[in-house]
Amino acid sequence: MKSLGKATDFLFNVLIALALSAMAILVFGNVVLRYAFNSGITWSEEMARFLFIWLVFIGAIMALKENLHLGVEMLIKRLPRPLKKAAYVCSNLIVLVVLYLVVEGSWKMTVQSADSAAPATGLPESLIHGTGIVMGAGMAVIILFNIIRTLSDQADIDELTRTQESEELMLTKIGPTQREVPR
Repeated sequence: MKSLGKATDFLFNVLIALALSAMAILVFGNVVLRYAFNSGITWSEEMARFLFIWLVFIGAIMALKENLHLGVEMLIKRLPRPLKKAAYVCSNLIVLVVLYLVVEGSWKMTVQSADSAAPATGLPESLIHGTGIVMGAGMAVIILFNIIRTLSDQADIDELTRTQESEELMLTKIGPTQREVPR
């Protein structure tokens, strides 16, 4: 199971890196062509937009897997372990319902736009709306896996409910004497 997770991480990281690289090359190349040669690639802006949408949605899946999404844990920190588990499972069940709604809406939009093509690239518009399906399904698998791990005591609930602290909060914890002094 861990090897499948590592392979998926590797695949998603490669896809993110390729999308970001292709976006940078397309946009930079188009800017150079526009200003230096007074021409440009007609489809580069649209392709960069497609790549950006996929990059964001795949990044959201990876952020969920690494528990990097923002959250408020003020109440959760103070709960005893059994209530912490219950709150975690309940909140994730609510997220699953929302993900179902996202997937359902994305599916309807994907089917509806299956015959539409993007003006510059000619790619089907369903490639854009399909991102919601991929994101929703990917996130649902991660959440279900975490719920199962929580209920079977295979996961540390404190690690699963950990949220990232904001930079400002971390700086106040460090204190003024330990901050780096600008030169």
